[in-house]
Amino acid sequence: MYRWIWRKLPGPWALRALLCAAAAAVVVIVLFTQVFPAIEPWINQPSLP
Repeated sequence: MYRWIWRKLPGPWALRALLCAAAAAVVVIVLFTQVFPAIEPWINQPSLP
């Protein structure tokens, strides 16, 4: 899968690396701002003493 993504990205190696880093950053931001807060009520968290 990663090889397919790498081949589909345009440009030279440096541009591809920058695009991959930007895409990874977007995924992390979306997870921390949208997904994790939405599923937090369903996560079984032990109560702290």
